[in-house]
Amino acid sequence: MADSTTENPAPAKSYTAVLKKIRIAPRKVRLVIDLIRGKNVALALGILDSVNKGSAPAVKTLLKSAIANAENLDGNIEVDTLVITKAFVDAGPTLKRWRPRAMGRASPIRKRSSRITLTVG
Repeated sequence: MADSTTENPAPAKSYTAVLKKIRIAPRKVRLVIDLIRGKNVALALGILDSVNKGSAPAVKTLLKSAIANAENLDGNIEVDTLVITKAFVDAGPTLKRWRPRAMGRASPIRKRSSRITLTVG
């Protein structure tokens, strides 16, 4: 006989936003994402306002998009209770170019891009 205290509660809903092909290298975006992972959305927005990194405005826009997704998909949700549950950066497509070098050689230039995924719940 199952006890009501041992049953798992219903999992909390989560809402995701993805930003693809942003022309910033993944290792640079990860510095900003690591600052906000696991934080409340209001605190995360404050952190993103004060961070002096090039990827901070893009991550802030993505976080606002995830919050808007939560509001639109679930009308009676309180935004103040949302927490960033998952935040990660994957490598996007890489543009490959060539730089001329001495004695007729060439060396590669890799212009990396990122794919950022944020989940709030």
